[in-house]
Amino acid sequence: MFIGTATTILEWQGIRLMTDPNFLHAGDHVHLGPGVQGTRKTNPAVDLHDLPRIDAVLLSHYHADHFDQDVEQSLRRDLPIITTPHAKSCLTAKGDDSFTAVEDLDFFDSIIVDINRTSESGDEDDGSKGEGARPAFRVTGMPGKHVPPGPLSMANDFLKAVPPTNGWMLELGSTSSLPGDPAASEERFDCGYRIYISGDTLLVDELKEIPERYKDKNIDLMLIHLGGTTIPGPSIPLLMVTMDAKQGIELVKLIQPDLTIPIHYDDYDVFMSPLSDFKKAMEEAGLGEKVVYLDRGDEYKFAVK
Repeated sequence: MFIGTATTILEWQGIRLMTDPNFLHAGDHVHLGPGVQGTRKTNPAVDLHDLPRIDAVLLSHYHADHFDQDVEQSLRRDLPIITTPHAKSCLTAKGDDSFTAVEDLDFFDSIIVDINRTSESGDEDDGSKGEGARPAFRVTGMPGKHVPPGPLSMANDFLKAVPPTNGWMLELGSTSSLPGDPAASEERFDCGYRIYISGDTLLVDELKEIPERYKDKNIDLMLIHLGGTTIPGPSIPLLMVTMDAKQGIELVKLIQPDLTIPIHYDDYDVFMSPLSDFKKAMEEAGLGEKVVYLDRGDEYKFAVK
């Protein structure tokens, strides 16, 4: 389900993962860097306090339009969060108010997501009952750069104005290992569906490593962050920090997913590249049949092999 901006809920086998939770409403503001503010133009499809149970969060980076102040105050502190090393340092440095189940992944690091679920009887299901394979997720950090290489990147490294960001490769499948054995879980993991989530990145050379690493593995779906986000804003477009339509179509050609769903393109007033530009580029490239467009609140259903 597409909630809005970069927020989605991915559900499979009764487990729900949420990406980049942002639940502010139209007119609310976020801080995006020194002297930079964004104003939300839309409402999320679901209000924060009306969410179904969420089992884990994939947080691409610690930026208020991806993890807003209301979310930070409201999420339970033991909610598993998978994120960047930078974001982990922020989320776990709040004293008694710190998040307590944060895992960080650098580029191409992986983790098997092993979530205990509660059955209808109230008993905790740790996956150890019975024999054979059980559902599992594998999350791998993918490269991402919010700031183009060169002098601006070096300046940002010093000023820490724009945080480091990840993409993700999310693999849905099964493992035959017992819970609590990460090495065996990785070795015995079989993937049935693969989702690449670009995160807030520009089209940088580091992304070329993705098709090299997955050249013999099909990528079923790509969630691509677009919008051509500009700092401080479209009226003074000094710096673009997410892909516009031109870069987005090049990423589609590079990754070659079976299907692409664009997200993160019109919810804030800092977006310069409208979704219509990406639609036009996909049609002109003959890729119109390989994209699905979701309005906020729409769902896309897929089958895991």
